[in-house]
Amino acid sequence: MHDFSATLRTRWKALAPREQNLVLAAGAVVGLALLWWVALAPALQTLRGAPARHAALDAQLQHMQALQAEALQLQSAPATRPADARRSLQTSLAQQLGNTAQIQFAGDRATVTLKGASADALAPWLAQARSNAHAAPTEARLARSPAPAVNGVPRWDGSLVLVLPPSDASR
Repeated sequence: MHDFSATLRTRWKALAPREQNLVLAAGAVVGLALLWWVALAPALQTLRGAPARHAALDAQLQHMQALQAEALQLQSAPATRPADARRSLQTSLAQQLGNTAQIQFAGDRATVTLKGASADALAPWLAQARSNAHAAPTEARLARSPAPAVNGVPRWDGSLVLVLPPSDASR
């Protein structure tokens, strides 16, 4: 190491003052480039992306707060009797999905069989089943129906299994 630094000093002294200035300028340019690539460019990129990231995180926070409010609402809702939940599911199924869906009850489970059910009708029905009857979907086996889509909205065949609220005796 000592020999290397001695060799560098000797070479430095052998250079003309103009060459020494050029070597110093080249070193300064390389140092500034390293400073830019290592310290400044990443920081500026983070600073430029901060508003978009902040907006995305705000949207995510609002979505999570909406989910929290929905969960609190469901928790504070009065308990639904199994008979009322069954009646609610049957009524809403007949109103929203018509003859494209059939429901069967077995204990605390309801199995809904779909044949050509519209996706536009199925999604609100599931939301209503969750909020009104407190039925939670636990299993879904759906396939796109060979029936023609209506206005570009696909149709579904398959089955959904929903868990109904427990009876008062099991609480």
